[in-house]
Amino acid sequence: MAKVVLITGASSGLGLSTALHLHKIGYQVYGTSRNPEKNTITLPFPLIPLEITNNDSIDSCVALVLKKAGRLDVLINNAGVGITGPMEEIDLTAVSENFAINCFGPLQMAQAVLPKMREQSSGLIINITSIAGVMGLPFRGVYSSSKSAFSIMTESLRMEVKSFGIEVCSLAPGDYATDIASRRYHAPVIENSPYQRIYQENLDTMNKHVSDGNPPQEIAIAISKIIKKGKPAVHYQVGPFVQKLSKILKGILPNRIFEKLIMNHYKL
Repeated sequence: MAKVVLITGASSGLGLSTALHLHKIGYQVYGTSRNPEKNTITLPFPLIPLEITNNDSIDSCVALVLKKAGRLDVLINNAGVGITGPMEEIDLTAVSENFAINCFGPLQMAQAVLPKMREQSSGLIINITSIAGVMGLPFRGVYSSSKSAFSIMTESLRMEVKSFGIEVCSLAPGDYATDIASRRYHAPVIENSPYQRIYQENLDTMNKHVSDGNPPQEIAIAISKIIKKGKPAVHYQVGPFVQKLSKILKGILPNRIFEKLIMNHYKL
């Protein structure tokens, strides 16, 4: 029997690539989108409406999958959104919304699927975090923080549900060629702000890195390998070598030296 996989944020980017790949290799895939009716391409899997910050929407989504498939083997918490801006200037409402989408909503998704997985005595939850979540980055502090918090939640949840036969892990991508830059919240570049020049320069660089990133199919393949593992590791990282190296360097270099490397990279 084909495993049933639910992927949030599957209408574009990493989620779409993953959904297409898993469907191709034989999984029964269900994707979600905030507005499935706006989808303009024919997909070989159903797109279910989901507002990741709405409890009723989450419950309805999971209930629909269980009604159609009868079980749920894998949840891929992929839905998320970027955010940039100087910490001094960024709007706190935008900060709250980012945490709701990148951290609290995915936790609610996990809460919604866990009763069925516990009943099955099996299940896998893969939380998509980010390499940016292993360190504070200039002008990406809120995004790094929300993804870091989600990563730590993953560690706690993993230990709590292991005795029920349920596995939990995170996968942290680096920069990939997706449309995330177009959907990212950008704090405005304020004229005559002390951050105006350097923030604008870094914003341009960040968008370019995403546009020039690796193909998202790499993430899809990595996820399929994780699903096939009986006992996945706690954390996985997929991305350019330099980005993965940053986590290693942070662990072995004195804080001041690592900070200097980051500041030099961001031209601060």
